[in-house]
Amino acid sequence: MRFMPDTRRNWFDDMFEPFSTANNVMKTDIREKDGRYLLDISLPGYRKEDLKISLYNGTLTVSADHNETSEETDAKGRVVRQERYTGSCKRSWYVGEGVTENDIHASYENGVLTLDVPSENKKEDPQEKQIAIL
Repeated sequence: MRFMPDTRRNWFDDMFEPFSTANNVMKTDIREKDGRYLLDISLPGYRKEDLKISLYNGTLTVSADHNETSEETDAKGRVVRQERYTGSCKRSWYVGEGVTENDIHASYENGVLTLDVPSENKKEDPQEKQIAIL
């Protein structure tokens, strides 16, 4: 099994990457243990409901989207400050076409998504599948 970042990025995006405010790369630690890969993905500020994990043609993809608005009013109810936060990020790894959604286990705690992925391919399943986060 090979873990490779998504290589379908556009060269144009890479050229402006240092100036982009949307450069939210998921910091990921990958460990191998007992024939499985454990991925610890840092996603601070995201809730479990903001995350989506999918598997399609051997590619495991994690995406996160979060939108938040905060508003501060004075004693008369007038808005004195309003802020909006929007964040999103996405990352993919090739895990092999034999890995199924039932082989992958996911949990999310304290801003860290942990994925448990087998290192051996089992069977081919060409349909995209969603993976539940515990």
